[in-house]
Amino acid sequence: MVKRNHEESEDAGSNKRLRCHPRDRLSALSDELLLVLLSYLPVHDLTRCEQLSSRLRTLASDSQIWKSAYYDRFVRPRAARIPGIREANAPNRSLLYSSKLSKWLEDGPLVKRGGATNWKRQYKLRHNWSKGSCKRTETEIAKRPPIPPLLVRLHDGIIITADSISGLRAWSTPGGESRFASMTWDTCTHSSAAPSALAIDSSSTGTDDLRISVGFLDGSFGLYVLDRRKRSLKCQYLHAPSTNGSIGAIAFAFPYLLTMTEAQLLSLYRFQIIDDEPSDQGNLDPPRLLSSLKSHTAWPPMSLAIKCSPTGVSTSIAYAMPVYTAGWSVGLQELRLTTEGTILESRLATPFSQGFRPLGASENRAGPSSLNGSPQIADAASVRFTSPSAKPTSLSYTHPYLLTAYSDNTMTLYMVTSNARELFIGPGKPLCGHTSSVLGAHVGDRGKAVSVSAGGNDLRVWELEAGLSSSSSRRRAVWAEASVMVRPENRTADEQQEFNSRQKAQNQTISNLTAQEDLLTSKGWLSFDEEQVVLLGEKSQGSQALVVYNFA
Repeated sequence: MVKRNHEESEDAGSNKRLRCHPRDRLSALSDELLLVLLSYLPVHDLTRCEQLSSRLRTLASDSQIWKSAYYDRFVRPRAARIPGIREANAPNRSLLYSSKLSKWLEDGPLVKRGGATNWKRQYKLRHNWSKGSCKRTETEIAKRPPIPPLLVRLHDGIIITADSISGLRAWSTPGGESRFASMTWDTCTHSSAAPSALAIDSSSTGTDDLRISVGFLDGSFGLYVLDRRKRSLKCQYLHAPSTNGSIGAIAFAFPYLLTMTEAQLLSLYRFQIIDDEPSDQGNLDPPRLLSSLKSHTAWPPMSLAIKCSPTGVSTSIAYAMPVYTAGWSVGLQELRLTTEGTILESRLATPFSQGFRPLGASENRAGPSSLNGSPQIADAASVRFTSPSAKPTSLSYTHPYLLTAYSDNTMTLYMVTSNARELFIGPGKPLCGHTSSVLGAHVGDRGKAVSVSAGGNDLRVWELEAGLSSSSSRRRAVWAEASVMVRPENRTADEQQEFNSRQKAQNQTISNLTAQEDLLTSKGWLSFDEEQVVLLGEKSQGSQALVVYNFA
């Protein structure tokens, strides 16, 4: 063995001591300086710093840092695509963490809440949506499928279900594991008619009382109120059955109620508002029928919406429509009425040119107060007809996006322009990504849509705004990347195998679409909000389960 001299031993010892006791210059910095340094780190490095020490974990979780990161990733790209928000040659960092509320777009309510907003949680939520990462839970709600199919709506963290067997029920979220309110139709002295349409009052957000409207197969409809504090459901009004057929679609924005029957009769009702009486006490007086219009071309699936103002009410009706030599297309009508029911304006739009005419339309029936007739479209000759010939299996409209789903594994997106001068529907743009028949799709806020295949295991999230804002040369590539397949983190191998086998069996059955077309267009099966997606799943034994995908 070669012996080392004394000097080499001292050098080695000194180097070893220096490595064991490095100077911690980072800890000597103040919290203010550390926050400035952390604000320049990308998100993945910021999360790593949280694991170094308790001090860095606290500083790296600072709300202002995550607010800036949220704006930079999710708000700034959308704001940059809007004319007037950002100059063409302005640097990207000029919009980081804008102090102007208008530049936050739909995220303005998060800014208004101030310190109550957990920006780190909001960032994680939006990140999980973009990656399709979520937690999946199932709750069995029916031993056998009811006829007609069970209806589902999700609103303000509450899941509402309605069916002919169990009645009206409310479930808590996340997960939908517990039922905290329920009532049967017998408690309302109702007939044996089954529910066919379900809607929730859009103005009930953030209140203790949640108003619900249900349409039935015999043409009647009822109004119900859910008291969240008492965890109880109560019937406030029940309308008499109608000879115009079942309620196929319904929209509710108290005190207005909009219904569409099987006989294609559109009716707008208005209930009397009693300011000094709580909404959960007493029954409501019969509503006043403000307007009733007959259609000859509006077919399901359809989507109704109501917007209230102090001076009147605006309604929109999006529907499927048969067209000569072109199979099926879509139509949209907007009505503007006074509080007394006088029609101030009625506008129609379709995506096909003036040379095409819908089936059932005739010269003597066209008019401003009907749903049929030739569309009033500016420069309609320049619009190219691109609608598929098959009837849609699902239709959803949230301005400015109108989305239809089809049995050939595709969807079509239409861009709607609605202003004081015109109502216009642009040519349809196909969306591909599903590997089986698309059972339904729903458009929400911020240009986000969710679609599901017939098998139930191909759930996709679409960013509609990204594709529409891209240039024509990049649009095809953007559409290919516009959807994200939802991949639950807690799905076991057995559950995945069961879903795959069920999808294969249902795809073989759906090949004969003509016999099952009405079943595929059933309404109320899909809904989502900022944190979760709720849909109905059918197990191999035939029982139905409430499937919740939680992205929080």
